[in-house]
Amino acid sequence: MSVIGVVGLGTMGLGIAQVYAAAGFKVIATDAFAPARASAADRMATALNGRVSAGKLSQTDRDATLANLTVAETLDGFAPCDLVIEAIVEKLDAKHALFAALETIVRPDCILATNTSSIPVRDIAKGLARPERVLALHFFNPPTAMKLVELAPHAATFTSYINIAHEITEKSGKTTVHCLDRPGFIVNRCARPFYGEALALLAEGRSPSEIDAAMLSAGYRLGPLSLIDLIGADINLAATAGMYAAMGNHPRYHVFAALSEQVAKGDLGRKSGRGFLYPAPPGPAPDDAAAIALRIEATLINEAHWLLSEGGTTAEGIDTAMKLGLNFPRGPFEALARHGCENVLATLATLQAAAPDAIKPRYTPAPGLA
Repeated sequence: MSVIGVVGLGTMGLGIAQVYAAAGFKVIATDAFAPARASAADRMATALNGRVSAGKLSQTDRDATLANLTVAETLDGFAPCDLVIEAIVEKLDAKHALFAALETIVRPDCILATNTSSIPVRDIAKGLARPERVLALHFFNPPTAMKLVELAPHAATFTSYINIAHEITEKSGKTTVHCLDRPGFIVNRCARPFYGEALALLAEGRSPSEIDAAMLSAGYRLGPLSLIDLIGADINLAATAGMYAAMGNHPRYHVFAALSEQVAKGDLGRKSGRGFLYPAPPGPAPDDAAAIALRIEATLINEAHWLLSEGGTTAEGIDTAMKLGLNFPRGPFEALARHGCENVLATLATLQAAAPDAIKPRYTPAPGLA
């Protein structure tokens, strides 16, 4: 079995380490922060003990998982690794410096994977001695519970390394979906209309309760505004603004004023005690709930087609990623089959006709949909 390295022992990094250790891989992990190294084994034991108490894990498997973890004091301990995943601060210079240091320690064929969700993989790989072994393995939080991993190589990544990273991660029990090295990969990009169109409806005078109740009636576990409340309006704003900038300020990623105003007020959702809806639940679904759901799903369908047109993934992959990454009841292509292309195009045309000129391109049909 391969030896997996994990750099970064915060919540995400420790969770990734646990995923591979539980699957039987030997895991070497470290952190620049000494207390994080010192507490790593105890924190993993606590997490595993909770599963044992709940009857979801045997004591034997708990002990085996912990036995597979080795905490290294320095990067020098990573020499045996076949794959190293970084889960450190989301800063390009830090990630690049880490991989440059690792290149002097690990074997030439050791894969270097970033858990980034926002930094181009090609930028992390740029200037390294062997950029062809760099790719992204983007886990979702918490990695021990979330099944999805987005695998994003950059243009120069060797196919052999892509295949090895895929195989190792699938053996850890994850569903690995391939995508291009593009802003937001699949989930963070294709989710933008789910939030954005809800905010557009809000700007038109619909209430948060009506919007979310409509999506609940369409089978979603959480409405878009309740999901913003769960994530945090500040986090959602940062992700949306980042996507808007990365995609050349295209109106499909427009930052609606209601979101900025929510952050300015400090009404961030659950973590601040008040959000768009929180602490109240959505009320009854409005009479036009089906139309609201169609509107939001039409923009999701359109964004998925724009992504598909760029290559590097599949319709099935996008559907799988959206269902596993966001707990959606169906992916955008499954939603298209449900509504029919004619209804989706008619909805987009109606929205484009009514939209302010500055954001009319938001509703332009994608290639393959038009």
